[in-house]
Amino acid sequence: MDRSWMKANRLSAEYKQGVMEFLQFAEKNIPPPEKEIPPLFLCPCVFCANKEPKRNKKEIMNHLICDWICQTYTQWIRHGEVVATPSVSQRENVSVDMDDRLEDMMRDIGEDSFKRAHVYDTLCSDKDKPLYPGCTNFTRLSAVLKLFNLKAKNGWTDKSFIELLELLIQMLPEGNVMPNRHYEAKKILCPMGLEYEKIHACPNDYILYRKEFVNYIQCPKCKASRYKKKDGDSSDDEVTNKGSPAKVVWYLPIIPRFKRLFANANDAKNLRWLAEERKCDGQIRHVADSLQWKKIDSLFPNFGKESRNLRLGLATDGMNPFGNQSTNHSSWPVLLMIYNLSPWLCMKRKYIMLSMMISGPKQPGNDIDVYLSPLIDDLKVLWEEGVDVLDAYFGEEFNMRAMLFCTINDFPAYGNLSGYTVKGHLALRKAFNGDQENDVAPTPLTGEEVYDRQWDINVVFGKCPKPKAKVTKAKRESSKSQKAKVPKAKRESSKSQKQPVVKNVWKKRSVFFDLPYWSSLDVRHCIDVMHVEKNVCDSVIGTLFNIKGKTKDSANVRLDMDLMGIRQELLPQKINDKTYLPPACHTLSKDEKTSFCECLHSIKVPHGYSSNVKRLVSLEELKLIGLKSHDCHVLMQQLLPVAIRGILPDNVRKTITRLCSFFNAICCKAIDPLKLDELENEAAVILCQLEMYFPPSFFDIMVHLIAHLAREIRYCGPVYLRWMYPIEHYMKILKGYTKNPHRPEASIVERTSFYTKSKDDHSTMQNSGVMIVAESMHFSSSKDKNPVMASTPYFGVIEEIWEVDYVMFKVPIFKCKWIDINSGVRIDEFGFTLVDLCKLAYTDKPFIMASQAKQVFYIKDPSTERWSVVLQGKNVYGSDESGDMILDISEIPPFSTNVPADIEENEEDDVHAAIRLDHEEGIWD
Repeated sequence: MDRSWMKANRLSAEYKQGVMEFLQFAEKNIPPPEKEIPPLFLCPCVFCANKEPKRNKKEIMNHLICDWICQTYTQWIRHGEVVATPSVSQRENVSVDMDDRLEDMMRDIGEDSFKRAHVYDTLCSDKDKPLYPGCTNFTRLSAVLKLFNLKAKNGWTDKSFIELLELLIQMLPEGNVMPNRHYEAKKILCPMGLEYEKIHACPNDYILYRKEFVNYIQCPKCKASRYKKKDGDSSDDEVTNKGSPAKVVWYLPIIPRFKRLFANANDAKNLRWLAEERKCDGQIRHVADSLQWKKIDSLFPNFGKESRNLRLGLATDGMNPFGNQSTNHSSWPVLLMIYNLSPWLCMKRKYIMLSMMISGPKQPGNDIDVYLSPLIDDLKVLWEEGVDVLDAYFGEEFNMRAMLFCTINDFPAYGNLSGYTVKGHLALRKAFNGDQENDVAPTPLTGEEVYDRQWDINVVFGKCPKPKAKVTKAKRESSKSQKAKVPKAKRESSKSQKQPVVKNVWKKRSVFFDLPYWSSLDVRHCIDVMHVEKNVCDSVIGTLFNIKGKTKDSANVRLDMDLMGIRQELLPQKINDKTYLPPACHTLSKDEKTSFCECLHSIKVPHGYSSNVKRLVSLEELKLIGLKSHDCHVLMQQLLPVAIRGILPDNVRKTITRLCSFFNAICCKAIDPLKLDELENEAAVILCQLEMYFPPSFFDIMVHLIAHLAREIRYCGPVYLRWMYPIEHYMKILKGYTKNPHRPEASIVERTSFYTKSKDDHSTMQNSGVMIVAESMHFSSSKDKNPVMASTPYFGVIEEIWEVDYVMFKVPIFKCKWIDINSGVRIDEFGFTLVDLCKLAYTDKPFIMASQAKQVFYIKDPSTERWSVVLQGKNVYGSDESGDMILDISEIPPFSTNVPADIEENEEDDVHAAIRLDHEEGIWD
């Protein structure tokens, strides 16, 4: 009987006809007992899954049409179908199906992999061989494929996998061909695995043993052995010519993997998203909407006119593959993202490519260029020559080329890849000294200008440890006596005659300049907003709460300001042998700290919004603890402006609120390019305001980087395609391959859940808040012929969740309590929406459809008990029909409807702005 109807639309005539034929088949093949009138059967819908109780034909028909038939129920053994012992012809039919799938795998993997000796014959043998005599569901190949998929999905260790294989051999019938070792199972799938090159490296990071050094047994520069010394080797100078390599880098060639992508018709179609499905409405939604993308199309028209030519992002960062077991180990994976894909596919785990793994235990640092050379060589080939690739979607070959669009790293790695100094006074040369600046901001260097400054820098890579000279007591005494013989005046004179050492801000010529197009790019290395936001949040919270190790205010800072001639009213005071720091404008009193902490401690957020905020607050110590990157993201995007309501001087509170609003604006997934100039100006104003209220030590390099974030959106596209959240999540997955993986954080759950208010009262989350936007036409008078469409938001709380059953389909609806929009809703001067949850109305219209609801949550306003602040839940973009993990985080809506007013021209950095006059609770240092 034809069973293709099982995959048809359940509302189609084909599906309904198939259901009727299925029920007729069951009635014909299962004679009911005499007592069963009408006859009863097991229901095969996706919810019942052939479990008790039995149901009549009408009920089963309703279930199958409303809930669908279980797709895996292809042999109707529960409804009278007899499955005979497989004959030779039946096994041949299974083989034909496997033949088709094997041909698909050959096309995906590439012919080169199948040209190895005996590979194809072995695969054909394994896919024809039943797992055990009489088995029809699995062959040796399909069983091993299923097991390896489970191993990879659940992060099983090799040891646990071997134990499973041994157990399965005992459980399966005699004569089974299940492999008993991990190595044997891996050999079955050898052509399907990714090829990789295991390249030996100098343990001191001087060279890779490839090309001209491939046959060397010791480093020609530092003379270190290529191989590890055995325990019996006594001499340190002895060079070992065999054994385990001292250091290894694994390189996974990218060219064969790109070929595999295009050899799969679905992936090849996805890689044409830019040409066929991209939305062009003037908004910056994708990297392709950026100025740098358009510049590449203009400078290299032959490259730009082929939409299948790839543009890549590169990211790397250190990770400890052993978790907390070894805090000193640092491995460096190098990942590639493909920007030809749609925004919801760019950051999928499936399409993020691990191209290289640099082994530890020490980080490569400035010598990372040595390890990147194999990748750079392939990128040069992909740009200069290209490779012939089969496009399975169009069924044609074409010459595919690729280029590196930008790199994405935290700031230390930014310095390692770019060659720029990111530490010390060379990294930040602005003087935050309270003086007014009237100069024009310097123009960012072009790629050509950077190359001109780097090309003649002579750097020798490597970290050869220098032997420490032994200084004896006699030598120290001799040195002191020689120094004493020189007159003090002469020593001072020689000091003054020494010329200052002028250091170059560039440490090296970056290896990326080996790529012919690299100097043509406006932004080559992107600033990671995730780490900037995290560091700024830590600085703000640490300074407000005076957290040791994180505060930017201290006695030495106050003394420095006195030397600079600013804010001298904040000078430290000696009281009873203790140092007292008068309260600055950012210093919180105990009551203010209590208000802040209690506000955050009471917050319940929706499911999937963030981690439990309550756990971040210590009410005993009155401070925040254990803030992770995503916690800081949620604080800066929405929660911090709410928590500081009613505390701090107005100007300081306004400045912090504007800072949070700025971060929220730049993290949007669609940005109007006309607003980028406003955001750049806003960043400059915010930095000026912060300089007026916070000490100069607050302004480290991470705070200064705020000024460059809006510019990079214009040149390189939206932030969410260029930050480290997906990279950090991917590295967490990599750590799972070393040990058992942890449960993914709730912050990356990509769905919305609604609960009733009664359930929220007994939960740590808040999922009962809803908002619905009603649209209506407004007339100014009865004669008005030009009505205006207006949107009115209504806020409420879910009391009950109903499901209306229309037999053919079901509709979930919410019964809500609604807040009176006239007396229970208002917007304050900061743009916050406030509601009074006690002001209820519209009791005659409590119902809405679930599809109409938008999730919100309410936070008690710290400045007044009557009102609550309304915040929206996260926006979810894109779809994930395949179930593959999306590594990006969801967009957080803005916390207010407008940004606070601009800084006033007559506002000055005076003592009244710098010191708190409303309390005297300073800091005891």
